[in-house]
Formats: sequence, C-alpha cells, structure tokens
Amino acid sequence: MQIFINIDKNKQVAIKTREELVKTCERLGITITDNAEAADIICSIGGDGTFLESSRISGGCPIIGINCGTLGYLTDVNPEDIEKAMKDILDKKYYIEERMMLEGEIIKEDGQIINIPPALNDIAISKNTFGVVRFDTIIDGKLINSYTADGIILCTPTGSTAYNLSCGGPIVDPTAHIITLTPIAPHTVLDRSIIFKDDSIIEIKITELRNQTTSFVLYDGRPIEVKTGDTIRIVKSEQITKIIKLEWQSFIENIRKKIN
Repeated sequence: MQIFINIDKNKQVAIKTREELVKTCERLGITITDNAEAADIICSIGGDGTFLESSRISGGCPIIGINCGTLGYLTDVNPEDIEKAMKDILDKKYYIEERMMLEGEIIKEDGQIINIPPALNDIAISKNTFGVVRFDTIIDGKLINSYTADGIILCTPTGSTAYNLSCGGPIVDPTAHIITLTPIAPHTVLDRSIIFKDDSIIEIKITELRNQTTSFVLYDGRPIEVKTGDTIRIVKSEQITKIIKLEWQSFIENIRKKIN
C-alpha cells in the first residue's frame, strides 16, 4: 500500500505527527509516495483546513484525517492512535463515507468565464471591506430573492458545521444530498437559510457593490475577486470526497462530542 502525506507545515505538532507516521509506516511495510495521484490513500495531518486542501488534491483517493487542530469535524484519528489506525486500514477494517462537493464558474460581464474548483465545504460570496453587496439569487432559472447583505453561503452538508453554522445556518447530516443557502448579515426580512435539492442550479448575480466594497468568491476559503455585474453559477460537482472511517459513529453522537 502507498500513502501520500499532506500536512499543515505551520504546526509543529503536525510535523512531529508526520515523523511518527513515517516510523509507523516503516514498521508496517507501508510505502510513502511523493505523488498524490499514485497513492492508495491520503493521510491529512492537521485540522479541517488541511483536510479541505487534501480533498482538492485527492482526485477521488480516500482520505484519512489525523487531527492536529481543534474541533476537527473532518479529522477523526488522534495522533496517539496512528499505529492502530494504519493497522486497521491494512486489515481493511474501515468503511468509506462519500461526501458531495460543489463547483461553479464566474461569468464576467464581458463573457469571460472563470472556473471555481470543487469545494468540500462551501462556496461563498463575501466582502472584506466596508459596505454591503446587493445580489439576485436565481434557482433553476427563477428569481427567489434580491438580497442586500455582507454576502451569501452555498454549502454542502459537510460544510454545514463550518462558515454556515457561524452565520446561523442549520446543521445537516453530512451524508445528505442537499445544498443550503445562508445569507450573511442580510438587511432583508428573508434572513433564514433555504435548502435545495442537490441537482439545483444556483446563480448569484452581483447587482451592486456599495461604497467601493471589495467582494470575493471563496471556495473553501480560497478567494477569487468579483465585480458588479458578475454572475456566479454553482452546481453539485461530479467529484466527491471519500473519507476513511475506522469506527461507525452516528452523526448525532459526533456533533454532541464536538460541541461539548
């Protein structure tokens, strides 16, 4: 078996954990490769941010998350349990949980198209300067609402416990097949989240950036600047993230454990 290791190089604990993982792999006869595409699994060492990065480079390869962060909604294995985890993987004592992703494109006023890579958590439109954003939200070709807000989040069920949750959105079972829309600090009566089926085509047309506001599309936190007149089209991605689970735990048990 070959593994590719992706780590948060800014955390000393992640660097030390990688060293322990390398020693464990040597004892168990597991090969470490520098090529993610050649790997049988990807080991993500860090927090949820590192796991999101791993999902972008995985190409469908299963990922196991080793938690060197805080809550770690996506990373199930503690550093002290590495050897047991790797033995279980070798013995095929695990199952794969498949998670949907989102992707999209930015359609500029001049017709130029910028692709938005697949995101495991969310694709958001958010400002980073003073002012607000005006935008129309169109679902499957029909206008649902015009918002004045700090932005808007389109999240997968996996992303429901991330940016969406901090903005008052619902917690969703991560294996569900839906897309959640949550406005960010809206100046409108309709300030609740809306849930759509996963094959919906969602378009956000930016109609005005007030007071020289700078706005970005954020795919799992990575920014692409957008302007007035741009339309962001978001759909379910054909790419999925495969997460290695060593022990079955209900969604409710996991949420209770993380929150407490």
